Amino acid sequence: MQKSTIKASLVLVVIFFLSSCQKDDDFKFERTSAYSSDIVLSWIDLTLKLTKETPGFTPPVAARVYGYSGLGLYESVRFGMPGYKSMGGQITLFQEGIIPAVDEEEEYHWGAVASSTLSGILKGCFETASPAHKALMQDLEQQSIAQFRTEASDETIDRSIAHGESVAFQILFFANSDGQERCYQNNFPASYQTPVGEGLWEPTDPGTPIPLQPYWGSVRPFMKENIRALLPIAPPAYSTDPTSPFYLEAMEVYEAVNNITPEQKVIAEFWSDDPVASATPPGHSYSIMSQILTDEQADLAKAAEVYAKLGMGLHDAFISCWNTKYHYNLIRPITYVHRFIDDTWTIPLPTPPFPEYTSGHSVQSGASAQILTDIFGDNYAFIDKTHVDRSDIDGTARAFTSFFHFADEAAISRLYGGIHFRAAIDLGVEQGIEIGKNIDKLAFR
Repeated sequence: MQKSTIKASLVLVVIFFLSSCQKDDDFKFERTSAYSSDIVLSWIDLTLKLTKETPGFTPPVAARVYGYSGLGLYESVRFGMPGYKSMGGQITLFQEGIIPAVDEEEEYHWGAVASSTLSGILKGCFETASPAHKALMQDLEQQSIAQFRTEASDETIDRSIAHGESVAFQILFFANSDGQERCYQNNFPASYQTPVGEGLWEPTDPGTPIPLQPYWGSVRPFMKENIRALLPIAPPAYSTDPTSPFYLEAMEVYEAVNNITPEQKVIAEFWSDDPVASATPPGHSYSIMSQILTDEQADLAKAAEVYAKLGMGLHDAFISCWNTKYHYNLIRPITYVHRFIDDTWTIPLPTPPFPEYTSGHSVQSGASAQILTDIFGDNYAFIDKTHVDRSDIDGTARAFTSFFHFADEAAISRLYGGIHFRAAIDLGVEQGIEIGKNIDKLAFR
């Protein structure tokens, strides 16, 4: 009886294996994995340039672009990825069936689909780009399509373009239903009344009396559990008592800046990623993703999955962080030190115009590290070349032994720069890690 049962079980396993293979063999499309990710990498390079050089694309705004363009890319090419699932029904208000299906009896060129999708989304996101930058988008789209027409029939390319355009339209419609279609034009809303009180944030620049994106914590996330459920505990209680934890945190920042080493100054500047000078902090993580995809020689399917996960994680990281910032509305180190420790104190970097706790660098870096580790594994060594072309700072490439190594350095850079207290740094990384873990729970397949 036992032998019979074992034999029957083996037969079932063989039947299941053969049926699975047959189903995969019967897959009607050429797989997305058969295509190079080169076109995606080209669009990423252009996105970083657009983010840096288009006014209004502050860190939260930039992260929103990365989130929706990553989602759109994935949803457009997943039809060529057997076993992969839509995010429909998995992320906030993104219903199943919102993305138009492909014609299963026809052929598609997934490179053309990807290019058309990203082109449509980015043109919608960067409506205020300069004529020269709009021309760059148009040129990249036209050049890629011209190349793809040498690889497939005009009929297939036209069908692929049409599908990409339809996906881009639906993604933009969904994105703009969050009420942030023109967010880049309203970073400092005049309607916001800055709270006043002991220990609360005060403007650090007379020219910027209103803090950046004070309502961003209420923007729709991809995963609701990344926001309210991840509100960190309160920072150390505000105090001017020299023996209090808060005062001691201020002294730590004060002494770190006063005793900064040449290497620490390089770290502070390397990770500063200020708007206009760079593609912002989420752009730095986005750049690391691009470098890893290049090093891995990732195919289009892999690039689409990685881009979607990281993009959605970055968007949620800034919503979660901004929700925290305006919940606690904590004073910045420079304000506190000038008032209670040393009114002549100067710091290496300009203090950003929004509350202290938690650190945006820490949250987004923690989320990025967790997501990339989940995909590529622990102890993944890489070299970050994001700033090698910059002459205003020491842009020498930096080597890291893991993604968490990069996250920890990006986070502590804000202490060296005099930007954040220790609690904002350490708890910010923890906040970001939990966001990354939540993103990993999404069922991509």
